[in-house]
Amino acid sequence: MAESILEIEKMSAGYDQADVVREVSINVNAGEVVALFGPNGAGKTTTLRVISGIIKPSGGQVRYHGQDLTKLSPTKRARAGIAHVPEGRGIFFGLTVAEHIRLGYRGEVIEPEVVYEYFPALRELRDRAAGLLSGGEQQMLAVARNLARRPKLLLIDELSLGLAPVLVERLLPVVRQYALDSQCGVLLVEQHVALAVEIADRCYVLSHGDIVLHDSGAALKADPDLVVASYMGQRALPDEAEATA
Repeated sequence: MAESILEIEKMSAGYDQADVVREVSINVNAGEVVALFGPNGAGKTTTLRVISGIIKPSGGQVRYHGQDLTKLSPTKRARAGIAHVPEGRGIFFGLTVAEHIRLGYRGEVIEPEVVYEYFPALRELRDRAAGLLSGGEQQMLAVARNLARRPKLLLIDELSLGLAPVLVERLLPVVRQYALDSQCGVLLVEQHVALAVEIADRCYVLSHGDIVLHDSGAALKADPDLVVASYMGQRALPDEAEATA
């Protein structure tokens, strides 16, 4: 059985004392890509922010390698191997590609060659400022700079934001391959459902703050109407993946 990297159990969280997500339960295993889908405002970004420590949950538990994360700051979580690629990429336009890759917390081991192994196109762009990169290159850099830290859990928020589907088709398999090679767990928030199910082992759908579907990527690829129905709340949906785990 695969090692559990992330366990979220009945977690609730939100802003200004109003919960955006309610009693959400999600797990991610080593070497696994788990996709989190849902309409705008469903609570996907909030869930990632709780895991990385940006906001605190109002209830439930978040465990990383079995350890309760409640008292760990965002910095300590990052040092422990949790990497977060935020919506909007989180890069600095004035810094070069090489400078981004070298960024790290004090005492953290950075491995630049990992970046060029998975994203060889960035090698020729090492001395170029991030602000001069194309949208696809910027997103590539946003993911790559986190791979250089050899994360054990990688959180990616809207990889496809502002990108043409053909570029997303190139980036997602790299994420899949890194998870397999390193046994890193990946939690991927994505709106391009058809592309994400191609690489996802399992998928969850959030709607109005609740998990309304949990199934395998293969099942959703075979029946894409499941996701549509769960968004709209039109039918009761089985938790087949959990039932057979």
